[in-house]
Amino acid sequence: MANLLLEDVEYKTQETNTGVWRRYAYIDGSSYHEFTSHIRIFGIPLLHYTCGKNPETARRVTARGIIAIGRFACGVIAIGHASFGLVAVGQLAIGIIIGLGQLSTGLAAVGQVAIAGYLGLGQFAASYAAIGQFGLGKYVLAQLGHGKFVWSTNRSDLEAIEFFKSLPVVRAFVG
Repeated sequence: MANLLLEDVEYKTQETNTGVWRRYAYIDGSSYHEFTSHIRIFGIPLLHYTCGKNPETARRVTARGIIAIGRFACGVIAIGHASFGLVAVGQLAIGIIIGLGQLSTGLAAVGQVAIAGYLGLGQFAASYAAIGQFGLGKYVLAQLGHGKFVWSTNRSDLEAIEFFKSLPVVRAFVG
């Protein structure tokens, strides 16, 4: 990638037993940090961490690794404001298996808005089995819900009650 700022960048580089740190301190006190582990799986770093804006591009770098941590993260386990992975955690968490965040997706999703393939837990949940203040799905446990089988403040389908009582996460709360 070309240096968009057209200046030489001198990183402070530190090699450790586990990986390499690249750091850069700006005059205004802000900084850029990046860690890449030595261990690689299929050519992908086991851990990639980024923080701050890259001094060569003045942009945020997407963390990419088996475990990826940064403002933008993509990995098997991704943690960041915007994250994508098998397991994703962040404000926008696009998970394939599990998503945890304000807006999350996955087979199972937990968040203010949870859109899931099987189990959604959130203020607004849309899923096969949706639990939330507002729910949409086949089986719904919500204050206000819409679906085939609903357990809510104004509707109590026996199928929904039996389904949710069979789930360990619900059984812990409703007995």
